[in-house]
Amino acid sequence: MKTANIAIFENNEEFLRELKECVERTEGLNVCAIATDGNVAIDLINKTKPDFVIVDLVLSGIDGFGVLDYIKQSANFCRAISVSAFSDDKIVNSAIEHGAVYYLVKPVKAESVVDRIKDLTTERAIDYMISADIRDKRKINSLDEKISNIFVTIGIPPHIKGFAYLREGIKMTVEDQSIINKVTKELYPKIGIKFNTSASKVERAIRHAIEVAWNRGRTDAISSIFGAKVYIGSERPTNSEFIALVADKLILESLE
Repeated sequence: MKTANIAIFENNEEFLRELKECVERTEGLNVCAIATDGNVAIDLINKTKPDFVIVDLVLSGIDGFGVLDYIKQSANFCRAISVSAFSDDKIVNSAIEHGAVYYLVKPVKAESVVDRIKDLTTERAIDYMISADIRDKRKINSLDEKISNIFVTIGIPPHIKGFAYLREGIKMTVEDQSIINKVTKELYPKIGIKFNTSASKVERAIRHAIEVAWNRGRTDAISSIFGAKVYIGSERPTNSEFIALVADKLILESLE
């Protein structure tokens, strides 16, 4: 697998140094650019063409949202992880809407940020191995964004592992609806292979992600997403029920 180039745009110089050192000692990753200023960050994105960008929302010059907007509009060759001290749901949702594929709340260990990059490098490697006549890369990105928006709306935080596992399970179900009947024997193991983990850990992480959303009690948001009061109060769906619900919604939307 080729080396992935990482750009780090972080306002805190100490954390910037920690991230840089952690990335550089990780096999398969290389730091191609660093900056504390958003204007400089955009110039460096153009010059170095990173595969992944770690971006703080608080930067000198143009802030992190401006950098995310630029990546989304003009630099779709890279994917962004947002790292910020802001934990407010509105800000998290906004970062996702601006194009971040993960949102990590400070304080966070540099190793945790690198773990998310490794998740994304695994995703990207597998995506490019799939032939273009089966899946269009732009559609994959669009589907990722739709699913992520649903998750943050109902309260599944992007920084937990279940977020990525659940998103992958929904994508698989959209592509092959029969797999929802083989959750234990096929869906969980395939997700586990993709993220280099066990099927049992996938199952637990997905269950935890759904529990987090239901424990937040956003019944109105959940109802608005699915168009009806499918689940009320503490009655939460099983993993397979939730995956099927979201997949059905996305399939129906694609037919409109």
